[in-house]
Amino acid sequence: MLFKEKDSILRHPSFNKFWISRMFSSTSFQMLSVAIGWQMYDLTHDAFSLGFVGLAQFIPMVLLTFVVGQVADRFDRRRIVFICQLIEALIAGLLLFGNVGGWLGKEAIYAAAAILGACRAFEGPTSSALLPQLVPKAMLQQAIAWSTSVGQTTQILGPSLGGLLFALGPVSVYGTAAAALFIGAILTFLIRTEPIERKFEPVTLRSVFMGLSFIYRHPMILGTISLDLFAVLLGGATALLPIFAQDILHAGPVGLGLLRTAPAVGALLMSIVLAYFPLRKSVGLKLFAALGVFGLATMLFAISTNLVVSLVALFFIGASDVVSVVIRSSLVQLQTPDDMRGRVNAVNSLFIGTSNQLGEFESGIVAGFLGAAPAAFVGGIGTLVVAGLWMYLFPSLRRMRSLSEE
Repeated sequence: MLFKEKDSILRHPSFNKFWISRMFSSTSFQMLSVAIGWQMYDLTHDAFSLGFVGLAQFIPMVLLTFVVGQVADRFDRRRIVFICQLIEALIAGLLLFGNVGGWLGKEAIYAAAAILGACRAFEGPTSSALLPQLVPKAMLQQAIAWSTSVGQTTQILGPSLGGLLFALGPVSVYGTAAAALFIGAILTFLIRTEPIERKFEPVTLRSVFMGLSFIYRHPMILGTISLDLFAVLLGGATALLPIFAQDILHAGPVGLGLLRTAPAVGALLMSIVLAYFPLRKSVGLKLFAALGVFGLATMLFAISTNLVVSLVALFFIGASDVVSVVIRSSLVQLQTPDDMRGRVNAVNSLFIGTSNQLGEFESGIVAGFLGAAPAAFVGGIGTLVVAGLWMYLFPSLRRMRSLSEE
């Protein structure tokens, strides 16, 4: 039975197009991030310029969150994703021609980064809200697991491919990314979804913030989203990897590369396991067990002075984090009405992005006062404390048996 379900989802034409399109789009974005950062530093030799590139990509996500939700719930989500990918392809093309023509400066790169950030702000939540329209409800958890595997694969493949192509020249990166994004856009355009009757309610402050209100009224969704927010915020040991590689493990640049790859490999393998073996029973307890593994693995990484042990710890950090991601994403999709999915997914994306950004900031600040190893160890303890506290504050989440229960 298990393999029949798996085979049927991989043979589903719309899901296949969606999956491959995400692979092209996410890989291209990772490649563009590497190329833009490298070229900006090559032009300016200024570390602050790199920070502003990241800021240019992050600010649109914050500013557009509630606009994105409204748009995704009022219009055809497939067309929104298609338009975003097409614009991203055009930006990559402009960066290509800017290099060929010799007119590309830092102002143009900042503008390109901001537009790419705005497109990703729309594309991410809208893609998440689109997915339930492509597969039967019973297959949604598997679809999310396969979709998560794309994200992990592109985190491994994208930066490496971007770096290799940039060695041949920026034209190679931008040209490849533009072509891949265009192919992804065409695949998205070819996706077929069941027609859905849209409720064109007036745009009011109440409708704009309805996603926040919906999350607040549903304890299990509020519990999973806030649990992930605080767990990632406290357990951001991966932000300190350069310090561990250089000063603690003495592993050099090669070791840093391995340390960065280990959590992504763990996450990728776990997402594939969850695609074949979906979580069906005691889902709430498994969520908290995964957070426990995440916290303990973070503490092990913090005290390790051996590269192999550190890699194993990071592998389990990535693997346990994916369990939380799949449970959270599945729960949000299954318990949110279709006419609310855009707004709820937009808020969810904001929480994820904020937790990642603030988690890196928090880890850096604590490491500055205590040192890298104590900061990571305290973060692991904090994750365990949050998990225990959330088990008490959200008993319905702890008692959740399946993802589809109300």
